[in-house]
Amino acid sequence: MFDDPQSPAWKPLLDAAWQAREHAHAPYSKFQVGAALLTKQGAIFAGCNVENAAYPVCLCAERGALSAAVAAGLRPGGLAAAVVVTDVAELTPPCGACRQALSEFAGELPVLLANRHGRQLHSLGQLLPHSFTGGHFR
Repeated sequence: MFDDPQSPAWKPLLDAAWQAREHAHAPYSKFQVGAALLTKQGAIFAGCNVENAAYPVCLCAERGALSAAVAAGLRPGGLAAAVVVTDVAELTPPCGACRQALSEFAGELPVLLANRHGRQLHSLGQLLPHSFTGGHFR
């Protein structure tokens, strides 16, 4: 279902991500990002980036969506798919912090990158090889 970047299964996530992107607070960079996560139970959680004049306290769209999902009860292993959308020419993957945060909730998560011109599908494992996980504490 989520192994083809053109699959109609992505449409609800893409719609949610584009809608969230419209609400991004990016007055400094003007770089608006939207993200949507699908849980294994079928719920969709969207997020947008929220900038701050003190850049270290900015929040990425992916972690915003993840926070909403966790607040609604998401637990590790509960994610099924993720989408990240931007309106720039080059497809934009999640930053390293977002990749690490997502890896806490899914091992091999399909991640669709999209803009107004195209789509590209990756696995979270491709985007974050050799991730640091809770298993390292054992």
